[in-house]
Amino acid sequence: MTPIFDWSFALEILPTLGSALVITIQATVLGMLVAVTLGLALAMLRRSRLRIVSLPTAFFIEFVRSTPLLVQMYFLFYVLPLTGARMSPLMTGIVALGLHYATYCAEVYRAGIEAVPRGQWEAATALNMSRWRTAIGVVLPQAIPPVVPALGNYLVAMFKDTPLLSAITVVELLQQSKMIGSATFRYTEPLTLVGVLFLALSLVAAWGVRGLEARLQRYGGKR
Repeated sequence: MTPIFDWSFALEILPTLGSALVITIQATVLGMLVAVTLGLALAMLRRSRLRIVSLPTAFFIEFVRSTPLLVQMYFLFYVLPLTGARMSPLMTGIVALGLHYATYCAEVYRAGIEAVPRGQWEAATALNMSRWRTAIGVVLPQAIPPVVPALGNYLVAMFKDTPLLSAITVVELLQQSKMIGSATFRYTEPLTLVGVLFLALSLVAAWGVRGLEARLQRYGGKR
């Protein structure tokens, strides 16, 4: 009688899943770097005093947030090459993930910036500091630490969204498990391992974010 879960088969396919896991982690880490960097830039542009800058930025943020990530991936992978701009499937996925989550990070940054007391801006103005120098040197160091938990949540959410990359031919973790299942007619082991790996790495990421938050709080307390 065939066992429900074959440990020997699970150990046999683990290296193959590990290779796909590397692609999943790579897409998540690079996508998050794009998201946190571009998100900060979008937040600053949205708060610009120039309406010709702030209004298009606000429209872009709301447009991306209001359309499905999968549609954006399809557009970047199948439509954008028609204009002559071509990227590899993995790079397309990283750009799509980073761009999509950048709009969410932008709103998180904006909330953190607006939570800084107005007196901080006024004090910097009284010291004859430029608006840009005030934002970089005074406001952002106070605004970013409180929003780290929210950014961490988006990191975990992005990690769990990586299976969508299979729609643009990227063989990530879940897609690899389905390929193994279709080849061997055994889905229990690969899908179980995928679930365990996602759970373990999500918990590690959450733990890392909490550690970073605690470290930033200690650093802020010493200032």
